[in-house]
Amino acid sequence: MIVLAIQYPNGKVYTPTNKRKIPKQKDYSFSNRGKTLEDEINDANEYYLAHDIAVIYKKPIPIQVVKVDYPSRSSAVIKEAYYRTPSTTDFNGVYKGKYIDFEAKETENKTSFPLKNVHLHQVEHMGRVVQQLGISFLLVRFSTTDRYFYLSYEHLKFFWDRMRSGGRKSITLGEFEEYGIEITPKYAPRVNYLKIVNDLYV
Repeated sequence: MIVLAIQYPNGKVYTPTNKRKIPKQKDYSFSNRGKTLEDEINDANEYYLAHDIAVIYKKPIPIQVVKVDYPSRSSAVIKEAYYRTPSTTDFNGVYKGKYIDFEAKETENKTSFPLKNVHLHQVEHMGRVVQQLGISFLLVRFSTTDRYFYLSYEHLKFFWDRMRSGGRKSITLGEFEEYGIEITPKYAPRVNYLKIVNDLYV
């Protein structure tokens, strides 16, 4: 075998190093440093996927782009776009053979969650999922107090029907405490909503 010495233009001999790059580990830690609930759920889903726990993704938003401006060669700005169809829920996937489909919302209100943040077609979609023996629920974050709640579709439907029949147009914090399940932020993942799913359905 012939070994050739490679020299730089300045005459110095190139010496290869055997240092291997160690891939950086994904940080699933949990200071939430300004993250939205959606960001935190995406972090949890990445953790579940990396540890072969579940396969859950954020659904793409079905939009039709109508007008795009190109302020420079390397950038494009969407000026006009429309929803092709009403979006259903935010996330869906599979956990231990069970189909999961859920919506995530946050509110700055300290004492209640306004139901105007949820739409009729979303509630109807969640109902169809449950009818087909899937698991559907609502995750709510009270951002001012950093409290998280899991609310089953069945309880959401109860409060939705109450509003439609002329009752209050929100779910109070007290009702979340009574009918929902509070998620205490942990280290990894911070919003471990699958623990509740596991306890209830698996």
